[in-house]
Amino acid sequence: MKTPTDLRQDFVRNVQLRHLRCLVAVAQERHLARAAGRLALSQPAVSKTLSELEAIVGARLVERSKAGRRGVQGLTPAGEQLLTHALRVLEALDASAQAVAPASGERIERLRIGALPSVAPALLPAALARLRDGWPAAQIMVKSAANAALLDELRAGELDIVVGRMSDPRLMGGLSFELLHTEPLVFAVRAGHPLALKAASVQAVLAYPLVVYGEGTIPRHNTESFLSARGLVLPTNALQTLDVAVARALVAVSDAVWITPLGAARGELADGRLVRLRIDTAGTEEPVGLLQRSDAEPSALRGAMAALLREAAKQQGALPPRSRRKPRS
Repeated sequence: MKTPTDLRQDFVRNVQLRHLRCLVAVAQERHLARAAGRLALSQPAVSKTLSELEAIVGARLVERSKAGRRGVQGLTPAGEQLLTHALRVLEALDASAQAVAPASGERIERLRIGALPSVAPALLPAALARLRDGWPAAQIMVKSAANAALLDELRAGELDIVVGRMSDPRLMGGLSFELLHTEPLVFAVRAGHPLALKAASVQAVLAYPLVVYGEGTIPRHNTESFLSARGLVLPTNALQTLDVAVARALVAVSDAVWITPLGAARGELADGRLVRLRIDTAGTEEPVGLLQRSDAEPSALRGAMAALLREAAKQQGALPPRSRRKPRS
């Protein structure tokens, strides 16, 4: 029987980077065929590489989905532990390549930012502009997606920092959350909308086309809870989108009502392009904050971005005013 020392030596001697890359791809894609496409391999090759790694480790690493052999339900506890170390190894390799590659001798800094579509418009532009001033050579990438997808990519090492929301404890493992601010839902319409000229009721809003966030998102859950508390149900024909640009444009040219977290519409509400209806949404506030990996190595660039986002959140100021009654002539 092999001792723990023998097992460690076998692992170091036999594991290869292709094994670690395969594990990371499968963990992130949750599907063997998608992982194979990402790695430019066939699906049998991915399965074989995983089997090799499991043999080297001496433990099962992947839980297959009941839906089929291609699906991956998740990683086993052993797989989660190995994934953490695999990400560190690959990140260290990437950092080494950056350190020796540039002919100028300067290290290329890289920052991968994730942000909710409802949060990005209010916080990111000013912070990114100032970050570029201080780090002109940095490679900066911004990705916008639903909260759960962003947290998955953050945990997997695909993102360095996320501006998002607290989530299910199951998705928060290995992540830290720092509160930036809270924001309520608002009902936003175009300037001159019939409902903007008076104190509107929620019942009256439902007579107009609605624009809401997609199923499974926190804003959508809060919208449905808000209506349910008043004995109302979201109409089945409400337009669903995560794309705030589409929502803004549709509301600007129609009588649709956009139910959205304040941050997504703050700029348009402030300059008058959109108007906030006089509907009390107290109790719909949700925390928005910075999420980072708890075990992430210190990074001056990431730290600078975090500081700028904190400052941007503080500078949000007072909430845009709700629409007022039209003066009587």
